[in-house]
Amino acid sequence: MPAAIRLRQPVRTLILAATVPLALAAVVDDIRARRRADAAVRLADAARRCPLTGLYGRDILVDHIDHLLSTGHGDDVHVLVLDGDDLKGVNDTFGHAAGDALIRIYGRRLARWTSGRPDACAARLGGDEFGLAVRLPAPAALEDLAALRDLMQQPVTLDNGHVVALTMSIGFACAGDLPGEDASRLLRGADAAMYEVKSARESFPYRATYADAYAETVNGRREGRPGAHLPAA
Repeated sequence: MPAAIRLRQPVRTLILAATVPLALAAVVDDIRARRRADAAVRLADAARRCPLTGLYGRDILVDHIDHLLSTGHGDDVHVLVLDGDDLKGVNDTFGHAAGDALIRIYGRRLARWTSGRPDACAARLGGDEFGLAVRLPAPAALEDLAALRDLMQQPVTLDNGHVVALTMSIGFACAGDLPGEDASRLLRGADAAMYEVKSARESFPYRATYADAYAETVNGRREGRPGAHLPAA
């Protein structure tokens, strides 16, 4: 009987030796699959971001606003549209590279402001126009927005050494003022409010009214916006 047991031992050893490489191969394949999946997620995320600023685009901002509205604390949701006041002047005076640098700086400043706010989302809407959605409790909301405006308007020193004084027009819509309205309507209200500030008909801080949220559009664009005469895409 002992001899028979000894005969079986090499067979068991061979079986164990054969299964170890198979197990390692399975682990390696799993790691590779996870890396491929992670890489695909990173590529998909990068494709949704502005290559100049690293911020998301309008579609992600709209989705984020809808998410904030659905969480049960919609009254605190603030939607902002921010627009630099003289990008064309920077481009004409210092060149488009300086204009691009300015847009990147705006993007970094918005990213910095939102970094400590997990419920905030900033997006580049086009040119030097940006959108922002964030939950701000009413007592401190205006102070927070004023601090954001101060941050965005800090002077910039370009690579050529020139210092550019910045001003930015900001309009916002508060969901608590416009109950029942969706993300697109809040964003339209904030855009119209921003234009009221930019055109000096109102001063900061100006919050959107129902009239702003339901402002008429021309070919899908706010009247007065560049390109409004063109057909909607």
